[in-house]
Amino acid sequence: MAYATINPYTGETLETFADATDAEVREAIGKAHDAFLRWKEMPFSERGRILQNAANILRENSDAYARLLTLEMGKLTAEAKAEVELSAKIFEYYVRNAEELLKPEKLPVLDPAEGEAILVHEPLGVLLAIEPWNFPYYQIARIIAPQLSAGNTVLLKHASNVPQSAAAFQDLMMKAGLPEGAFRNLYATRSQIELILNDDRVHGVALTGSEAAGSVVAAQAGKALKKSTMELGGADAFIVLADADLEKTAKWAVFGRHWNGGQVCCSSKRMIVADPVYDQFLDRYRTGVAGLVAGDPFDPNTTLAPLSSQKAADDVREQIREAVKLGAKAEEVGAPIPNQGAFVQPTILTDLAEDNPARYWEFFGPVSMLFRAKDEDDAVRIANDSPFGLGGSVFTSNPAHGAEVAKRISTGMVFVNHPTKVEADLPFGGIRRSGYGRELIGLGLKEFVNHKLIDVVDIDAPF
Repeated sequence: MAYATINPYTGETLETFADATDAEVREAIGKAHDAFLRWKEMPFSERGRILQNAANILRENSDAYARLLTLEMGKLTAEAKAEVELSAKIFEYYVRNAEELLKPEKLPVLDPAEGEAILVHEPLGVLLAIEPWNFPYYQIARIIAPQLSAGNTVLLKHASNVPQSAAAFQDLMMKAGLPEGAFRNLYATRSQIELILNDDRVHGVALTGSEAAGSVVAAQAGKALKKSTMELGGADAFIVLADADLEKTAKWAVFGRHWNGGQVCCSSKRMIVADPVYDQFLDRYRTGVAGLVAGDPFDPNTTLAPLSSQKAADDVREQIREAVKLGAKAEEVGAPIPNQGAFVQPTILTDLAEDNPARYWEFFGPVSMLFRAKDEDDAVRIANDSPFGLGGSVFTSNPAHGAEVAKRISTGMVFVNHPTKVEADLPFGGIRRSGYGRELIGLGLKEFVNHKLIDVVDIDAPF
């Protein structure tokens, strides 16, 4: 699989890592299972202490952890530090809330003679996490923080271009005091995913990645009768109603589309603008995008990051060319991008007719699709005309009305007057081709637990 750190700004290969052997994978499963048998019995106060240690270490060494993100996948330094802090907050959320969320629940019964019914939430065992490169730490934290809190143990197969970030997180958890085997990074191959899922000691898989990867892994998990959650792609709608504050809305649109280099599953990829304000919005948006500065992601003056690899940049350019061949109009915006680095010129796509397949694609880079909506109903129709269903936004001067419009959008998340965002205390996930299952808060915590009924019935009660 060629695990390697390749700086996407310089193109330099900094370090390579050998794939795991099958023997190493089996050993890791065994250690994870042995750790589970001990970890699940550990008092939550001790689990929480270790998670808090991890949060503290992240904050104390924020610059060092952030540097790896910029080095391996090109994230802007400020965004890298924000990701470190977000990861720390996720740990702290479960330190403060997991014990209460996992408390046994007394169920209401129709007849007192039925006895006392209690629902307890017990960990399943070893889990596999398959994570992408765009948020190397956050993606790990949002699966291991809840699952370690629940008493499970986790094996990680991270993206091949962020091997040092993956190793750094394993080292972080060891420093925090996590028992050996409870969390293990593996430089696993794709073929070894099936090996892991077919092991009886492994009880589920959480994947964040592409539709193609999700389809393969979900099928493997299903064949092995293992629980799975899938967080896949997205093409979030950014609806601008006629009464929106265009100046502020355009600024949020620029941010919502271009943070993390535009490489975010829930970024604002489709701008759907009411006809009366379309031209005004487009002018403001174009100006905002033109103000982005592409350059060295370590430079604090840089506001547009390179893509994660030269291949990623080439793939996005090819998508743009294909969209134009199919009838779209492409407008390149801003100063020419540097010759050095895996950059893509910010591009606005318009005239995406309803018979143009490109309107249904996900562009994982600084490419915006703009749609003119006849009215509010048409905006909602366009928003829902997508194979994806991750997040979305509605911008309006009337937040109460915006919330009503949000109810009509068929996605897992909708924000009013803000692009789709991620927070430690908000659930994350989508529907349709954006996947299934939820991450974070109590929903993510309980994805991989056994909700076991214990019903105490009087021996003389009728059947």
